[in-house]
Amino acid sequence: MAKVGYICVGTNDFERATGFYDALTAELGGKRLFPTPHGQMYRLGSGAMLLLTRPYDGQTATHSNGGMIAFEVDSKDDVVRMHAKALELGATCEGEPGPRGAFGDFAYFRDLDGNKFAVYFTGR
Repeated sequence: MAKVGYICVGTNDFERATGFYDALTAELGGKRLFPTPHGQMYRLGSGAMLLLTRPYDGQTATHSNGGMIAFEVDSKDDVVRMHAKALELGATCEGEPGPRGAFGDFAYFRDLDGNKFAVYFTGR
């Protein structure tokens, strides 16, 4: 069975972005793992890893339109807490915490480089 091993997000301001992800991943029980030639790898609790990276081709990092990365958390309170932490760190709101029909509780934000994230709890 396959599982997600890691995801990558690009940045144009590495120092600013590492400050954001150092604090945000700590809220998820994560931490820095190791530097890479162009970035920094983080572990998200006991789950997947997140690679913050400068683009390898030397071009400007851009975010995808329609792309999103989602973090599953353990409670509705965690959805609210993670969204608030992201905004405190300079993220922009893309959807306030709350129920999304039968899907569960979700909140959405964009990081400092415009990458879109969801934080969700399904109650399952």
